[in-house]
Amino acid sequence: MSELASESVGGGMSAPGAVVAVSRNDAYTFTKPNRDEIVLVAGLGVEGDIHAGVNVRHRSRVRADPSQPNLRQVHLIQAELFDEVAGKGFDVPAGGIGENVTTRGIDLLALPRGTVLRFGPRKSAGAAGNGADPVRAVLVAAAAAELDEPTARAAAAVAAVVERDPGEDARPAVVLAGLRNPCAQINGFRPGLLKEVLGQDEDGNVVRKAGVMAVVLHGGTVRPGDPVAVELPPGPHEPLERV
Repeated sequence: MSELASESVGGGMSAPGAVVAVSRNDAYTFTKPNRDEIVLVAGLGVEGDIHAGVNVRHRSRVRADPSQPNLRQVHLIQAELFDEVAGKGFDVPAGGIGENVTTRGIDLLALPRGTVLRFGPRKSAGAAGNGADPVRAVLVAAAAAELDEPTARAAAAVAAVVERDPGEDARPAVVLAGLRNPCAQINGFRPGLLKEVLGQDEDGNVVRKAGVMAVVLHGGTVRPGDPVAVELPPGPHEPLERV
């Protein structure tokens, strides 16, 4: 992770990275079409996207418990994954696995829970106080629901960011909550691809490589070519878990 960091930013770090594609769909489909831009809405997700909302929107999660908080508002994948699987014969375009934001230059999977990603050039909002109030609706949903341990840890990480964010940076931003848990639908998209994004390490631990899930901290427009700044939470850092 340290090799990604380029400069210190308060309690975290800034990392060189960029958006290479943005995608959105207002219907339940596995892939999402690329767009010229997407608009993040604080506490909800991507404007006009089927997965935007305070409570869970992914169909399997809705069927299991619709009261759960939506900690999967924005799905991000590093383009380096597509390079990796291309070498094994899998043609996966940006948006192909249903992500909203495709990045390059950042090891998303290695970032700790509670990392903030800010998009575009820095914009000062002045001493505006805590600008993350819309996110509190998600935290209220989390408090009212029965959460498993990984989800509870993810919700706590988002809450910690909301409490310490002064709202002085006007860039659109998301908080990383956890890892996407790949499912068999991926094999419906590209037969055999699931084994490339879901496996085990040499110690038998599950390895999930299908991107990260985030909650929108501050709203705004995100476009291909936008720089991405990475702000790490205060230590000790905890790895992302499935959410």
